[in-house]
Amino acid sequence: MSELSFDVVGAEGPKRYFEGLSPERLAHAYLFTGPVGAGKKTFARRLAQSLLCLAPKNGVLGYDGTCSSCVLFRGESSRHPDFFEHEGILKIGDPDVAIGFHEGDQLSARHLVRQLSMQSYSGGMRVLMLGDVDFASPAAANALLKFLEEPPRGVAMILTTAMPGRLLPTIRSRLVELRFPLLSKLQVREILSRMHYGRKDAELGASLAGGSVTRAIAALESEEESLRASVVRWFFESVEGRSPQEAWASRETLGEGLETIKTLVRDWILASGNDGIALVSLDHADRLRRLRRLEGRQAAALLAKLDDAQRLSRTNVDPRLVGELVRMALTNTR
Repeated sequence: MSELSFDVVGAEGPKRYFEGLSPERLAHAYLFTGPVGAGKKTFARRLAQSLLCLAPKNGVLGYDGTCSSCVLFRGESSRHPDFFEHEGILKIGDPDVAIGFHEGDQLSARHLVRQLSMQSYSGGMRVLMLGDVDFASPAAANALLKFLEEPPRGVAMILTTAMPGRLLPTIRSRLVELRFPLLSKLQVREILSRMHYGRKDAELGASLAGGSVTRAIAALESEEESLRASVVRWFFESVEGRSPQEAWASRETLGEGLETIKTLVRDWILASGNDGIALVSLDHADRLRRLRRLEGRQAAALLAKLDDAQRLSRTNVDPRLVGELVRMALTNTR
């Protein structure tokens, strides 16, 4: 039997779950939930590679990395004919338009259902991953629901989301849900090192990550392209009572932006109480220490308002309204 590996950092709970499964007990559909940057999509890709690997094994987890199937998973994007990966919003689709499994960016729920009803190219399984899944309409969700109600044999579907509450309860109830926790600082640093970041950058990124590789990478981007840089400027302008000229809150950026603001506020509170304590936001520590003190009830009230904003961000409230509520909360600490 070939030596198998499963090269994923963290996710110990999901690993244990799949290590205990036999192929016969594999469910037809899974939902991976957890914060942005916790490794849900990476795990899903490695699970797909495991399921399609040709090396013999007793369970479902692990791949040899050398078989003809694994070769197709090398590089940033897989071209395995029995694995399809789609990220973001899924539309319902035209029932009369045919499209191949790897053709174009306009794939829809109906196209997926049609393709997954066909036979495997290699004679084994077919695996679909819907990353950061969302649906353009209830009709698009219902088109996929029909597949989940009567799934064909030999097909495994993996959905990932940081906002499971946005999925229809009828869809969510048909999925086996696994929770991915935030990564530790050491795990984030290890992942950044594997991505060829230098030691200094890996340490800074891990410190700013808050358990999210996505947030770590964003923090290491240049000032011109970093969401974090925009949010940090907006934060200090708001705290100082100025009206920020730059808007950052959108449906795509709201969650990450609020996490950045919450980290800055926590550092602000720490800096107010102890000048010698190490802050998470190392690159803005001096500026945070120069802010007026934020303590006691005022600090607790601001954190509570940020918690409220995060709850609102998981609903259909306009992101710009959530951003404005946070700006007012920051300004009112003056």
